[in-house]
Amino acid sequence: MQFVVLTIFPEMFGPFWDHGIIRRAVDARKIVPATVNIRDYASGRHHVTDDRPYGGGCGMVMKPEPLTAAIEAARAAAPGAKTALMSPQGHVLDRTMARELARLDGLIFVCGRYEGMDERVCHDHIDLELSIGDYVLSGGELAAMVVIDAVARLIPGVLGGEDSAEKDSFEDGLLEHAHFTRPENFNGMRVPEVLLSGHHGNIEAWRRENAMIRTFLKRPELLTERPLAAEEVAVLKKWGREIERIIEARSDGGQPLDRPGSSSGG
Repeated sequence: MQFVVLTIFPEMFGPFWDHGIIRRAVDARKIVPATVNIRDYASGRHHVTDDRPYGGGCGMVMKPEPLTAAIEAARAAAPGAKTALMSPQGHVLDRTMARELARLDGLIFVCGRYEGMDERVCHDHIDLELSIGDYVLSGGELAAMVVIDAVARLIPGVLGGEDSAEKDSFEDGLLEHAHFTRPENFNGMRVPEVLLSGHHGNIEAWRRENAMIRTFLKRPELLTERPLAAEEVAVLKKWGREIERIIEARSDGGQPLDRPGSSSGG
């Protein structure tokens, strides 16, 4: 898959392409990266890419001529790619969107700066707008890196195990289960015995229940947005019985039941 980034700060992407999963994906030719300096398409001795906004106001606006020329050059080099503008007004990236993007032949990322870009560029040269959240960054570069990382790991063969991405958080509507490694005892906290048992069925059942617990505690709304398997319903019913048992062990008002020999006051 081709990733082409249009930016006035291309040097930001050198370390990004050269490390971790992205570097391995590049080496394996699973992704083909390119970074384009928008200033190369600006005219004049100073290669200016911004100007004052019509109508007044603070800040500067990216000029349409260099942006349009850069986008057209990128499209010529990656004819099957979609052009995405990184913008807080765009579609917020989620797992579903990342999967849709991973099916494309390529993506051209337009990274804005200043107060934004001339609207006429958006009208004629942008296929989609993407956001990574409801907040504003100084530019689109970091947001583009987030999208590239999220999409690249969903391309078959990019991760070490073929099913690695399938076990990520959100992939089946649940957060991922807890992970443990050596040593078995760390600061008095031990690895759950079931993970040391070697019984793959029990381990898988523990991981499924642990994922449900973490989802219930951290993102309970996710459990209402997905169908539940029979074993998951059984887990929820078991929790319900445990909660009822705890409630029944309390007196009215949530105070502990009196025990023989206990005192209620001083």
